Amino acid sequence: MMDQAHTPVRVDQLRIAIDIGGTFTDLAAFSERDGLYFGKSLSTHDALIDGMRRAIDLAGVNVQEAYLFLHGSTVAINTLLERTGAETALIVTEGFRDIYEIGRINRPDAFNLFFGKHKPLVRRSATFEVRERMLAEGTVLQPLDEDAVRALARQLGARGVQAVAIFYVHSYRNAEHERRTQAILQEELPGRFITASHQLTGEYREFERVSTVAANAYIGPRVDGYLAQMQTELECDGFAGDMLVVQSTGGLFPVADARRDCVRMLESGPAAGVSGALAVCRQIGLQDAIAFDMGGTTAKAGVISEGRMLTTGSALIGGYERALPIQIPMIDIFEVGTGGGSIARVGSGRALRVGPQSAGSKPGPACYGGGGHEPTVTDANLILGRLDAENFLGGQLRLDRDAAWAALRDEIAEPLGMDPVQAADGILAIAVIAMSHAVKAVTTERGLDAGAFQMIVFGGAGPLHGGAIAQELGISRMLVPPSPGHFSAFGMLFSDLRHDYVRSIFERLATVPWDKVAGLFREMEALGRQAVSRSSYPAQRVLVERAADMRYAGQEHAVTVSLPDPLFAAADRDGIKRAFDAVHLQRYGTSAPDEPAELVSLRLTVLGELPKPPWTTVERGEGADRPPAARQRRPVYFRQAAGFVDTPVYDRARLRAGDALAGPALIEEHASTTVIAPGDRLEVDRFGNLDITVGAFA
Repeated sequence: MMDQAHTPVRVDQLRIAIDIGGTFTDLAAFSERDGLYFGKSLSTHDALIDGMRRAIDLAGVNVQEAYLFLHGSTVAINTLLERTGAETALIVTEGFRDIYEIGRINRPDAFNLFFGKHKPLVRRSATFEVRERMLAEGTVLQPLDEDAVRALARQLGARGVQAVAIFYVHSYRNAEHERRTQAILQEELPGRFITASHQLTGEYREFERVSTVAANAYIGPRVDGYLAQMQTELECDGFAGDMLVVQSTGGLFPVADARRDCVRMLESGPAAGVSGALAVCRQIGLQDAIAFDMGGTTAKAGVISEGRMLTTGSALIGGYERALPIQIPMIDIFEVGTGGGSIARVGSGRALRVGPQSAGSKPGPACYGGGGHEPTVTDANLILGRLDAENFLGGQLRLDRDAAWAALRDEIAEPLGMDPVQAADGILAIAVIAMSHAVKAVTTERGLDAGAFQMIVFGGAGPLHGGAIAQELGISRMLVPPSPGHFSAFGMLFSDLRHDYVRSIFERLATVPWDKVAGLFREMEALGRQAVSRSSYPAQRVLVERAADMRYAGQEHAVTVSLPDPLFAAADRDGIKRAFDAVHLQRYGTSAPDEPAELVSLRLTVLGELPKPPWTTVERGEGADRPPAARQRRPVYFRQAAGFVDTPVYDRARLRAGDALAGPALIEEHASTTVIAPGDRLEVDRFGNLDITVGAFA
């Protein structure tokens, strides 16, 4: 559903997108007048603004000319995973003090004597009960004890609490008590971060809701403070436009919303990369793709199926065994702790392990010369000839091969009794296996055949390893877009304003009054349109997408089913049921067309479409009969050849549409290197994408 375009594109000004990752800070900027700009600098974790300014300087852009500043960051997720958040208190309905501690009592490994439960972000001693109670229908059973809330607020102030999370049972039906409690706490505890569960999630499941609001409070002071500082610094630098933040859905929302609902930006950087991959898919007419992103700290994978990013209504943060559920809409992304800076070490039993610990940007890999002495994936790539020590980041950072060699020799090769080259090859082999698990998690484990997808590879380290991962998974084709090392920031330029809403309903599909369903969707749509209209940079048009969480009667868990306009407008219950059966069959390998289905929750997304950079084509080359001239040749180690091979190195900027070549080869550009293994074949398409046919499929 859409409105007609009504906002003119501002063609004479600049929009800037910055993604702050664990190792690098990436910038992509665009103006209709001057085109694209890119910048990349090491992240400065002690003062994130410094790394951002460095990237701006390297790109040669002026924030005073910008009217939009788009931002994604790992600050929220790192604060959660590293447990470096604020001193937080949790207020719950009387009688529910232990709900966060008990959780779901998951025990995925029944015979593991060393199994450990999830560890709450808020201690039980900092969890407090308040007398109030709503029923599941939203009616008041026990009025809120406001005097008790005020007394508790004074107690929390004396304890020096920095953040407070409010969770009341059934507040997703009626949030009156949570709103009133929040107002009292804001009055009694000025300057503290106060958050309530109804602001974040409008659906049932008590543990997931309390976990979500606790996480928002826990990371809130740090994220709010850092975003506030960024706003102030940008204003001091002369920026007078709008600042928008990337959500875990890949959509944008105002910085004021991000400072309140910090948990919505947990996966902001990876989500922007998937948004960019979707834009590439639309550019070349590709319906199904795996978006694979490998940076300096982690590797991530998401899926585009039938022209849409696959999303989920919740995620487990921190791994299944000890995970904390976060119940917000987000792109279905799986992440592993394997990146260019992942540290290799010899573990117990003389086993070689890679990650999840990372050298980050400080001290960085041994070859960075920043004081790092432990070998990393980047050091292994340098030893094997895949990276140019003199031309890393376009010469911006000179790599120290001797330091990489010494780290590999001392920490890996000598303890295992092998040559450093063998050690380097082993590090990459283990890294590839680990990263292939991320791809399997979003394909095979979702009932999808990874081999039926093309892989879009990006991130500074992604093109170095994408071909090996594709080979491992039986994926025949891999595409590397232009400027893959800046791609998550580039993807932000293709993101839209986005607001997601959900309402639990619990009705049989066959008998639910359709006016009730339509009324809930109208209520959510009105909220979304109002939220989009609040942006001072208005959308060109508004799009509305509907979906429903559905299950068979008697089931516990649901799957999400898209409700396209024709099905919804016609109240086509039979069509919706068939769509649900198909989704259930794909996900679980079985369906029950004769069994009744239930609507569990209704989901609505409102998109405010923003103008996008236009796609440019590259000049036509001589084609396969006249391959481009290599810039240089150097020995590169390939496992397929069991040794070093004299390999041509090409400058990507000199490649033209139609150029074709066979591996082995390296394609170098400013912030990335693409490895074309022996047996692979590459062709450059008209948009400058590297379209690679992998190994046995070439």
